[in-house]
Amino acid sequence: MYKIMTPGPTQVKENVRMARARECTNPDLDGEFLEFYKETCGQLSRLLHTSNETLILGGEGILGLEAACASLTEPGDRVLVLDNGIFGKGFADFVSIYGGKPELYTVDGKNPIDPDVLDGYLKEHHGFKYATLVHCDTPSGILNDIHTLCPLLKKYGILTVVDSVSAMFGEKVHVDEAQADILCGGSQKAVSAPPGLAFATISGDAKRAMAERKTPIASFYANLKVFEGYYEKKWFPYTMPISDIYGLQAALSNIEQDSGMLLRHARLGQACRQAVKDAGLKLHLEQGFSNTVTVLDVPGETTAEAILETMQKEYNIMLSGSFGSLAGHVVRIGHMGANANFQDMAETMDALGQTLEKLGVPLACSLKERFCQLYRTV
Repeated sequence: MYKIMTPGPTQVKENVRMARARECTNPDLDGEFLEFYKETCGQLSRLLHTSNETLILGGEGILGLEAACASLTEPGDRVLVLDNGIFGKGFADFVSIYGGKPELYTVDGKNPIDPDVLDGYLKEHHGFKYATLVHCDTPSGILNDIHTLCPLLKKYGILTVVDSVSAMFGEKVHVDEAQADILCGGSQKAVSAPPGLAFATISGDAKRAMAERKTPIASFYANLKVFEGYYEKKWFPYTMPISDIYGLQAALSNIEQDSGMLLRHARLGQACRQAVKDAGLKLHLEQGFSNTVTVLDVPGETTAEAILETMQKEYNIMLSGSFGSLAGHVVRIGHMGANANFQDMAETMDALGQTLEKLGVPLACSLKERFCQLYRTV
């Protein structure tokens, strides 16, 4: 087995794997599981600092993003798509599928969205039902400040749909402070459970927008409204993936007991980025670095494929390339969730340094030694 140091899926702790092996009941009929589901949803709301309801959906993280757009979008709705990354731009597809009219606000993909510049844009552009934005756009690692951007959009009467799949629990997420209307996450990133679950926090304003629709939601599965009253009715809209939810609850309990989680992500992220720079390598971004993933440009002496293949075959460590316009141009190190620990990161930096030297890339210093020095001082 490879050591997974990718920006999702991430490593899964043993207690999470064992929780998924619990004896199964019939989740459609068992009242105890209904209570377990509701308690786990409440645990998510608590960890995300919100009084809003959270729903757990039976599907990979993207299901939450599509369900949010499907549930809010009616034919002809103007939707503002904040785009400074591949996933940011991708929201336009969900809007279009459900009959909305996406209007892209496209800015430099190597820097976070500037709230002052966006404010100037919003003074001249109105009439958006909601806006979409990505907290951490994983292909590039860019981090957008949802705690500033969402209240700004709210000031103009615009609802917000936030993709925090790759940021939550590695970066600060305070849903109520951010005034995010629908904030989406997934099980396979910093939560460190296996892929297969999405979740969404839903504000009162978002629920009102869904209730006041003039047309039905054009989906059943990608539809947040089908859960309405599930607890009172003692009924799920579809059979819930019970083993996945058992595992999720164990992963959330790990997070709840890990008071230093955000600080550790910050220390590891800072040390990794600075070590990369000190070794003479180039970070892909100019500003707005997420503490969950480090993205470096592929040195001219080699290729992304060669780096990834050498890391796997010779050092048993799995890193990631990227996709879309970044395919072949960058390599990504995932230090989120269970990956975010000193020992695994030191081993990864050691292997990456040796890999690059084997591939003819000169380094100004040892990646591992510099990383270890920096981690002890940041």
